[in-house]
Amino acid sequence: MAVGEIILTVLHVIFSLGLIAVVLLQSGKSAGLSGAIAGGAETFFGKKKGLDDFLAKITVFVAIGFAATSLILVVLTR
Repeated sequence: MAVGEIILTVLHVIFSLGLIAVVLLQSGKSAGLSGAIAGGAETFFGKKKGLDDFLAKITVFVAIGFAATSLILVVLTR
């Protein structure tokens, strides 16, 4: 393995662990009848949207980094 491949592999592992962490930190979406009732209440009283929006943006960037390192590692190993 070349030094570049080792660095990319380490970055890939960091991106994968970061993606797992960011997805687990996001709040779940309510489903079913209880979700419909609670969803209506959240539109009136508000919900902590700032953190959810921030985590969504971080998820996009980490997912792009994960996909990019995946593709680069596949090309390098061929």
